[in-house]
Amino acid sequence: MILLVGGFGAGKRAFAERCLGVGPACIADARDLEGPCAGVRVAVRAQELVRDRAPEEALRLLFDSRLDVVAIDEVGCGVVPVDDAERAWRERAGRLACLLAGRADTVVRLVCGLPQVIKGEL
Repeated sequence: MILLVGGFGAGKRAFAERCLGVGPACIADARDLEGPCAGVRVAVRAQELVRDRAPEEALRLLFDSRLDVVAIDEVGCGVVPVDDAERAWRERAGRLACLLAGRADTVVRLVCGLPQVIKGEL
């Protein structure tokens, strides 16, 4: 599995389409994985899975879906929210990203649409 990580709007989806040859029909929001999603190869917005579940449960869901690519936004590089629930969500999202990176074959960080392979190779 390839993990794409970067800030919101950093070019993760475009990279999956352009450089990995994934068509738009094969990309789904990670929150939709529990429903019918035949042909999905890429899950985007994986950080949203930990809004209502533990990072380990989200990791299982993503790996059980046998995806080729998972994209997750970096959510911890900004102003720390005042709201306790938002801070807890950001912590869970960060833990999910670490778990995914540990299990992924390849990790690509995108900044301004530019890829930087930080684990494995493309």
